[in-house]
Amino acid sequence: MLDNLLSNVRSHTPPGTSAVVRVRESGEWAIIEVEDNGPGMTAEEPARVFERFFRSDSSRTRQGGGSGLGLAIVAAIVVAHGGHVEALSAPGGGALFRVSLPLAADPDPGLAGPQPAPSGGTGSDADPLDSHEALDSSS
Repeated sequence: MLDNLLSNVRSHTPPGTSAVVRVRESGEWAIIEVEDNGPGMTAEEPARVFERFFRSDSSRTRQGGGSGLGLAIVAAIVVAHGGHVEALSAPGGGALFRVSLPLAADPDPGLAGPQPAPSGGTGSDADPLDSHEALDSSS
């Protein structure tokens, strides 16, 4: 997602355009912003840039622009994770893309790896060499 946002800056701004990435927390949300100081977008473009196959005026882009899928992919990833994305711009004033993703309330315990066995049980943390049973080699 972040790669697509930064690729968008590289593809749709003049060489040497700088970009700033900011990450912060706001209440229950993680906010990721990518802002550039490029030529900005027209007044109509921010509302459409996340549509599949939308391409801005090619005169603003290097080498004719891209396929029109990069920002649509960003939007799909963000929505799939319960978030939202927006584009803000003014002609000549650069562009700001803001991604808001919900923070996880409680991590999924299944993602934390193996858990120790309850007291008295056997689990993956038990050392088989600590067994007090003797091996009977006569049988």
